[in-house]
Amino acid sequence: MRISRRAAAGAGVAAAVLGAGAGEALAALLSPRSSPFAAIGAALIDFAPTWAKDLAIALFGTADKVALLVLIGVVLLAIAAVAGLVQRRRPPWGAVMAGTLGVLGAVAAVTRADVGPLALIPSLAAGVVSAATLGMLLRPADAADAGEAPALSRRSFLLTSTAAVVVGTAAAVWAATRTASERAVAAIRAALTLPAPASAATIPQDVELAIDGLTPVITPNDAFYRIDTALVVPEIDPAQWRLRIHGMVEREIEVSWDELLALPLVERVITLACVSNEVGGDLIGNAAWLGHPLRELLARASPLPDADMVLSRSQDGFTASTPLQVLTDERDALLAVGMNGEPLPLAHGFPVRMVVPGLYGYVSATKWVVELEVTRFDRARAYWTDRGWSERGPIKLQSRIDVPRAGEVAAGEVTFAGVAWHQHVGVAGVEVQLDDGPWRKATLATAISSDTWVQWSLRAEVAPGDHVVRCRAISADGEVQTSDTAPPAPDGATGWDSRRFEAA
Repeated sequence: MRISRRAAAGAGVAAAVLGAGAGEALAALLSPRSSPFAAIGAALIDFAPTWAKDLAIALFGTADKVALLVLIGVVLLAIAAVAGLVQRRRPPWGAVMAGTLGVLGAVAAVTRADVGPLALIPSLAAGVVSAATLGMLLRPADAADAGEAPALSRRSFLLTSTAAVVVGTAAAVWAATRTASERAVAAIRAALTLPAPASAATIPQDVELAIDGLTPVITPNDAFYRIDTALVVPEIDPAQWRLRIHGMVEREIEVSWDELLALPLVERVITLACVSNEVGGDLIGNAAWLGHPLRELLARASPLPDADMVLSRSQDGFTASTPLQVLTDERDALLAVGMNGEPLPLAHGFPVRMVVPGLYGYVSATKWVVELEVTRFDRARAYWTDRGWSERGPIKLQSRIDVPRAGEVAAGEVTFAGVAWHQHVGVAGVEVQLDDGPWRKATLATAISSDTWVQWSLRAEVAPGDHVVRCRAISADGEVQTSDTAPPAPDGATGWDSRRFEAA
């Protein structure tokens, strides 16, 4: 059978789908973090320029990882189609291309932190299966004359290609739903009962303004934003978890899960924000966190006088640089084990993470934390500071409009509402401007603490027509939110949030 160019490209795609499915299925059985897609994606995240990561978060927000995996899949299929065309004209070089993809995945897998000796296998297997399948599908017409198996008939070619796609897709779907280690850790988490806090959070009754469409004060766990570099969520059995505190300390210490739970735990409501949050964005959330004060653990290790930074390290190799001073002052910097009354969700750092008020998450909120190295800013650099972001990341004063939503509202008395924050400083007021009119003082709900955001609202008469509403916050120390517009990089966005709407 003479293979057309379209059929050859399709054969490349079918071979790649079968190979990818085989690799993902093997990874599900051996080690989820050795998944070919995850390994390549993680390598791309590490080596991508800062502007590309910023663009991905700006375009896709918390769906950035899904977007990356889709992009990898599209590129893989495009390369596979080219491999099919090459195999048609210059066998066996198309099959060699397909196998090389597996080798690249294997190289990416073994560069990841904390991977086992089996990390090579899924990607290599994917490459072998892809290469073998492509070679079989596009066997030369004169193969039988050379003593090889004859080329496939048109019917056999179509049936085999279709079967490869179906089997590969089914294997990938199975792998996505049957990751054994993740199921085991999820079961352990579900069975956990955390100790009651020695000091519970106090939430005033009037923290909510009860306005339809206004962001709730406490963010549910399933709605809490997630921005991190982990394409595959680390699965850590609490019984195996250890936190090592070392570096510029008088004594190195190690804390186990049981030892941590035996310490006095406190519950505090703290707002976390991502440095990539645009003005008016939603990469921010507020939760009740249960944990042990980090300053007490660090005091046990006794940092040396000239230390000024703690480099925290995640199970997956991510690092964050936190000023030592903010981990040892009076603020509620926690080694957290609970979130909103339950163990940390897997995607939010189970079993243990850091929560530090007053700093953007990229320098403070390390998930799946396993190591704290006491050091200096002039001796060590963290993941994001190596990529151009500022070293210390203090939270900037911000406010946001939630109500009304963009679009049409009824003319007359209109309610404007939103949230404002300046963690570990607090918000004293919010002002609202309608069109080019005067700034009006909004009503504030009661803030839980200076470490949380606060709701605000204002009712104003609005005439029919097109309008613009703006807001600005005033912090507890008298700072007025700046109108100067700046992007998130390198240390957080600034500017006033505004919303256009039509009153009719």
